[in-house]
Order: sequence, then C-alpha cells, then structure tokens
Amino acid sequence: MTTAVSILPEQQLAVLNAAYRRAVGRRRLRLLGGIAIVAAALVLAAIGAEVNLRTLFTYFGNFVSYFDRILTLDSGQRVWTDAGEWLWGWRKWLKMLGETLLISYVGTLIGATFAFLLNFFAAENTSPAPWLRFVVRRLLEFARTVPGIVFALIFVIAFGLGPMAGVLAIAIHSTGALGKLFSEIVENADMKPVEGIRSTGASWLSCMRFAVVPQVTAGYASYALLRFEINVREASVMGFVGAGGIGQELVVAIRKFYYSDVSAILLTIIVTVFIIDITTGWLRSHLFGKEART
Repeated sequence: MTTAVSILPEQQLAVLNAAYRRAVGRRRLRLLGGIAIVAAALVLAAIGAEVNLRTLFTYFGNFVSYFDRILTLDSGQRVWTDAGEWLWGWRKWLKMLGETLLISYVGTLIGATFAFLLNFFAAENTSPAPWLRFVVRRLLEFARTVPGIVFALIFVIAFGLGPMAGVLAIAIHSTGALGKLFSEIVENADMKPVEGIRSTGASWLSCMRFAVVPQVTAGYASYALLRFEINVREASVMGFVGAGGIGQELVVAIRKFYYSDVSAILLTIIVTVFIIDITTGWLRSHLFGKEART
C-alpha cells in the first residue's frame, strides 16, 4: 500500500510564488521587447525623415522669438496693452472669417449629401452588387486620400482665386471621409427590419428608406457635425493657396511680416474654432445622445 505525500501549505505557497514570478518575468520581457521594437522603429523613421535633433535645438530660439514678435506691437508694447491697435482690422477679419464658415458649411453640406447617396452602395450588407461596392469604395478612398489643400490648389488653377475652389475641395474630401463613416454605420445596422420589408416584395430602395435610414440618421448627423468642425480648420488653411476665407489674409500678414496682425488673425480663428467645437459637441450630445456622439 502506497501512501500519498501531501504538499504542505508552505510548499503550495512557494510553488505559486515561483509561478507568479515567472509570469511577471515573461510579461516584463514582452514589455521590454515591445519598447525596444518601437524605439528602433522610431529611430529608423527619424533617420529616414532626416530629423536632426541638433538642428532642432540650434534653431529652437528662432521659433520662440517669432512668437515674441507676433505678440509685440510696432510701438514695442505687448499686444494686449492696446487692443484697439492690435485688433484694428477686426471688421475685415470677421467678414473673411464669415466667408470661411460659409465655405465650410456649404462644402460639408454637399459632401454629406453625396456621402449619403453613395454609402449604401459601399456598405457590405446593403450594396446591390460586389462590383458596385468595389467601385464606390475606391471612389471614396480617392476622394479622402488626396489632401483637401491639393484639391483646393487644383481648383484655384482651374477656376481662379476665390471661395469656389475651397467649397469644391471641401465637398470632395468630405464626401470621401463621410462616405466611409456612413457606410460603417450602415454595416452595423440591424438587418432584421430589412429582411422583414424585403419579404413583402419591397424594392431595394424601399428597404433602405424604411428599414436602414431610421436606424442610422442620428449617427449620420453626428458625423456631419464633427466633419464641419474639421472643415472650418481646413478652410482656414486653404486660403494659403487662394481658395478664399481668412487664410488669404493670414498668409499675406505672414509674408509681409505684419507680426501683430498674424497673432490677431490667429486669435479670431482659434476663438471661432473653440466656439464651434463646444457648440457642435453640445448638439451631438443633447440631440443625438452619447452613442451618436461617440
């Protein structure tokens, strides 16, 4: 008759502690390995991008001194000591800022409309044919891959200086970006209502109209508002290539070294963006709920 040797509680604790230490050691090794890989990739990327830390630290003073200059009036005083002189062109700047907002609004509205029309063909669960889904997805990818400022430059060359180029550029880029987001919302929609309506002999268009659209409307509106926030910032930059808006005045001030004007125009843009972000965030939260906002 053999007797089983029982492990004492102290021995069990020692075994558990040893296993725990081995597990912690393996996790630390994986963590250190991951950090080493990320660090190596960062170094290689910096070398490939010709990032020179010596140049950064050597000329960092120029960066700081520029901000010192744009916060100084011609009289040598700080800009906040004489708001009248600092904001001397506020009427003209607000007019051009209003033009920027209109460019963003019209471009976003056009882009959201085209994205709404195309996203059902790009979604995997609602597209009528695989070849059509492939074509629409590639079209949306092209629209959102090319930077908006590149589209703006092309349209400035084609149609001349002015807001029209900015509106078209924002509309195309918004179509691509919103089309992808809208199609992802549709792919997460419940398809049981679609199957129910389809069983009655309804057409594809009727299935989309009565089964899918009611589920995704809040998400569409939330993403459209978010895109409007982004487009206000993009429209401000597009003025650098002559596509209208406050950006045109900003680039003139930069090129002519009107330092205090640069800070004043930047202030108007930043305050406007803050107000729009807060307003649209409130709308997305209160009108469409937390799910639509996220």
